Amino acid sequence: MLSETIRSLQSYIRTTAAKFRETERIGPFLATYYLEASSPFLNYAIPDDGVVPTSDDVAALTEAFRKRGLTPRLEFLTEAVPAAEAVLVEGGYTLERRVPLMICTPEQIVEQPKLAGITLVTPKTVDELRMMIRVQNLAFGETDPDQHLDPSPDQLSGETISVLALDDGKPVGGGVATPILDGATEVAGIGVIEEYRSRGIAAAMTEYLTREAHARGGHSVFLTPGAGQAERVYGRVGFKTAAECVHLSVV
Repeated sequence: MLSETIRSLQSYIRTTAAKFRETERIGPFLATYYLEASSPFLNYAIPDDGVVPTSDDVAALTEAFRKRGLTPRLEFLTEAVPAAEAVLVEGGYTLERRVPLMICTPEQIVEQPKLAGITLVTPKTVDELRMMIRVQNLAFGETDPDQHLDPSPDQLSGETISVLALDDGKPVGGGVATPILDGATEVAGIGVIEEYRSRGIAAAMTEYLTREAHARGGHSVFLTPGAGQAERVYGRVGFKTAAECVHLSVV
């Protein structure tokens, strides 16, 4: 039986993925398309909970993405749709990666050491949010860090929780927690520019966002760590693995 936690997290991921994207229902799949960019990380489908898709369902999904000139791709929690992966692989999809989904409840959070010279603030104005987005772009190696700097309506309203790390006024890192829905929110986009890494800034920003989310009623604060030491960093803050997120695509 699908646990209520997994059900609510998959529902949250499905809802937020569709929020700023065009969507299309293709059999048991919800396809989401980000019209401003063709990146496969912004265009993907999510299957319905517990579904066992048919080979025709998979073929229709692949064709829908191909018609738009996009890479056919899915992201979903394995526990929410345990039978889907095998059918998708049989239909030509390959595994990109398996990512742990980690959760931090209010009881789990761990205070991080104070950082000498580093200040964490909540950016609120357009200029402050653009500064945060730009340093995130730099941290993630974007070719042109000055592209796509305009904050979303949720960032401007404060519904999305934001944090900016400063060293004597110089932006060195940033991150967000998405709008809370049914007690769930995702910490995402935690980035620190290269020369400031391994100082505990990422962990400190994660704690900052998580505590604010808890204060606003977010009892299931979750994230999916990237490669390298990220899982260990988030573990220090109190995040624990609760599920697995699988990414599949057709080359």
